[in-house]
Order: sequence, then C-alpha cells, then structure tokens
Amino acid sequence: MQRGKGMKFVGDSRVKANNRMPNVPKDYTEYPGKTEAFWPDFLLKEWMVGAVFLIGYLLLTVAHPSPLEGPADPTNASYIPLPDWYFLSMYQLLKYTYASGPYNVIGAMVIPGIAFGALALIPFLDTTPERRPSKRPLPTAFMLLAVAALIYTTWESVDATDWDAVDAQGEITDKHLGLLPDVEVDETSEGYEIYQAQASCIGCHGGDLAGVSGPMLLGNELTAEEVQEVIVNGRGGMPAGTFTGTDEELQVLAEFIAGLKEAE
Repeated sequence: MQRGKGMKFVGDSRVKANNRMPNVPKDYTEYPGKTEAFWPDFLLKEWMVGAVFLIGYLLLTVAHPSPLEGPADPTNASYIPLPDWYFLSMYQLLKYTYASGPYNVIGAMVIPGIAFGALALIPFLDTTPERRPSKRPLPTAFMLLAVAALIYTTWESVDATDWDAVDAQGEITDKHLGLLPDVEVDETSEGYEIYQAQASCIGCHGGDLAGVSGPMLLGNELTAEEVQEVIVNGRGGMPAGTFTGTDEELQVLAEFIAGLKEAE
C-alpha cells in the first residue's frame, strides 16, 4: 500500500486524495430516445418549455386584463354570485333536487368526495402493467364517465346562466368612481321618508338613491307624471305593482324623485 503525500486518512480507511472522479454525465448513446442525462440535457428542455409558457402567459395578461367588477355591496340582494368556469360543474350540482336545499351536503361534499376518493384509489384499483386504454376497461370507463359528467354539468350551467345580467351587475358605474350628480337631497321631506319605507325601492335604487341593481335616481330627467307611470306599470327590469303605499303617497314620492335634478 502506498504511503506519503497522496494519502488521506478517513477514520481507519486510507483513500487517495486524487481518486475523485470528474462529474461527467454517463454516456446514454446506446439507448437513443429512451433516456438522457438530467443535467444539462433534460433540465435545459424543461427550462425552454417553461420560458415559452411564461412568455405566452405574460402576453395573455397584457392583452386580456382581469375583468374587474365594482366593489362588493352587501345591500345588493339581487347580486348573483357565479364561480369561475372550472367550478361551474359543482355549481350546477347544487341546482338539482337531491343535491340542494336540505340535501345540500350531498352536492357540496358527498358527490365531490366520492369523485376525489375514486381518483385517489386508482393506483390500488388498477394494478395491471398494461398501458393501452383498451386493455384497461374499468379505469378507462370510469375516466370517460367522469369527463362526460364534467362536460355535461358545465355546459348545463353555462346554458342556464344569463351572462348579460352577470356582466351588468358587475359593471363599474359612476357611483363606484365617485362621479355622482350634484343633487341636494332633502332627507327631512315627506317624499324621502316614503322612499325609505319602501323596501323594493331601496333594494334596487339604494338608500342613497345612487342605484344598486337598478338605475341611479339622482339627476334623472323624468317628470312627476313619468315617474308615477314607471312606479305603477314598471319599466325594463322593474316590475309593476311593487309600491305598497296609498295614491297620495305615490304622488308625493313621484314629485320627490322628479325633483332630484342636477344643480345648474
């Protein structure tokens, strides 16, 4: 055994100082297309693909910014909450008889739990070494059934949703931007008290008359007769017959709303 400067002692072993092998990847040329060195070959490909997707994602965010809505308004009882597209299938489940209402736990927890539980059990249920779908009938059938159910429930939810109403309810208005008409509201008047006593009025036009799901009453261009006609017969999304007061109160309310003109 050699002794001298070329020796290093590690415990009771004697290892040559110059016995280290250079960090050179193995030669995989005899297995073309089957395997390759992780560094740098495989990792370089991953970086290139990741860079392409990152650039594409950045371009998409610049071309199509996030669809922002107005601030959340807890007084807006007509707002229809809608999940993102990838949750529309579960959203649709909650519309069925035996997955909503008193059975809400079935649509919200039981059915998704069964689906995710089956997904977690796939490695134990499918132990065959076959890779072809035709050689694996049960896993293939379950997967096709799951995909078909997701597509169907998503499509049903999309088809049943009034997308124009969804876009309108989240629209950013002048109220959100603080651009309200210069209108002085007499909160001591009889018309204002009648307005505040009507839940249907406040629910649509807001307690501040600046609009919630309905249009803003501040700065309107209607006459008292036109206001009274709208209240009695409705217009657009406003139904008829929602006013619960007397004819005299209706006249006072119409004159109050017609007087909400912008100061000149």
